Amino acid sequence: QVQLVESGGGLVQPGGSLRLSCAASGINFNIYDMGWYRQAPGNQRELVARITRGGSTNYAASVKGRFTISRDNAKNSVYLQMNNLKPEDTAVYYCNGKCSRFLCSRDMDYWGKGTLVTVSS
Repeated sequence: QVQLVESGGGLVQPGGSLRLSCAASGINFNIYDMGWYRQAPGNQRELVARITRGGSTNYAASVKGRFTISRDNAKNSVYLQMNNLKPEDTAVYYCNGKCSRFLCSRDMDYWGKGTLVTVSS
């Protein structure tokens, strides 16, 4: 059974920091590309940051320079360090894992249940 479990969300003041964690189980984590997405009320889910199995990263323009994605293959975990948080960062943050059919038996796409981040004074 595949599980992606997020943790680390909460309430933080503008300018503050949070670190989100996502623990994966039931998958060969090393061959998955991992990502963080977010969805604010009334908005579509959007990509925040991705990290490939090889460690390459990319970020949404709105978080570049403030957020850092990383992974620890030994712990089957991916992280999102969020600094200088702004009220517009308020959203539910979701962990995502993808594996293409070239590496897995078929295209795989798994999601966590999300963790709420609220940035407010």
